[in-house]
Amino acid sequence: MSWHLEEFTLYLRDERNLSVHTLRAYEREAAAFREFAAAEMGCDDPAAVTPAAVRAYLASLHSRRLSRVSMQRALGALRTFFRFLAREGWVGSNPARVVPTPRAPKPLPEVVTAPQVSELLGALPDTPAGRRDRAALELLYGSGLRAAELVGLDLDDVDLGRRLVRVRGKGGKERVVPFGRPAEQALRAYLPDRAAWRAAAATGERREPLFVNQRGSRLSDRSLRRIMTAAVQLLASLHHLHPHTLRHAFATHLLEAGMDLRAIQELLGHASLSTTQRYTHLDLAHLMETYRRAHPKA
Repeated sequence: MSWHLEEFTLYLRDERNLSVHTLRAYEREAAAFREFAAAEMGCDDPAAVTPAAVRAYLASLHSRRLSRVSMQRALGALRTFFRFLAREGWVGSNPARVVPTPRAPKPLPEVVTAPQVSELLGALPDTPAGRRDRAALELLYGSGLRAAELVGLDLDDVDLGRRLVRVRGKGGKERVVPFGRPAEQALRAYLPDRAAWRAAAATGERREPLFVNQRGSRLSDRSLRRIMTAAVQLLASLHHLHPHTLRHAFATHLLEAGMDLRAIQELLGHASLSTTQRYTHLDLAHLMETYRRAHPKA
């Protein structure tokens, strides 16, 4: 019997509009479960899969010492897969829906202070690559973008006059996010270097990427991580940061300054407020000080 993996891929791509990275992860999880169900549970038909088979698969992942986070991702992918099969009438119900989600620890995100961010950005050299790197990191911090959102920006997504950037987030959802004067100044300093790199490039891109490498091609997620690593190595006070750290810092620093959590949720492009809460971090001392200033009976 067919497990309809090709149809599932088309559904994820065309209807869910998932990123290539997420789509491939869902494909891998569905294919891995199909192999397990056939080899270990004798299920050659997705309609024969039971909740017990899904639990057995998670147990096999646990026995391979996969983390609980990895198990959560696997279960989430299977829930999506069987929900699709049920919608199309290929299975009667979703056996993964009733399987409890493995609990995983939720460590607080790494948080850097505003002075540390300023030190990081100020350490970048005044060279073409350094000006590009500063513009990228200023925009990451100034607008709270995801790494994939930043490298996906096109030139016409940025309105320097009004200091606004149009962002295509997860699921193809668009939002408009403001950025500050430092990011505007950094972008204006970088744009002549970008124009020179693009003029010398022999690329067939129809869109005009905002952030490019010195060959004129769109900057990749991996290149952005390398930029962050190289910037951190210039400083003694910071040891390990990644692009998402600046997104955490953006949310935390806005919350510390008194911005409403729901407004931060809109800026970050989160569908759920609980997700935004995980992106913010306030220590108890700061919370107590805010309470004393704000509450009439404090």
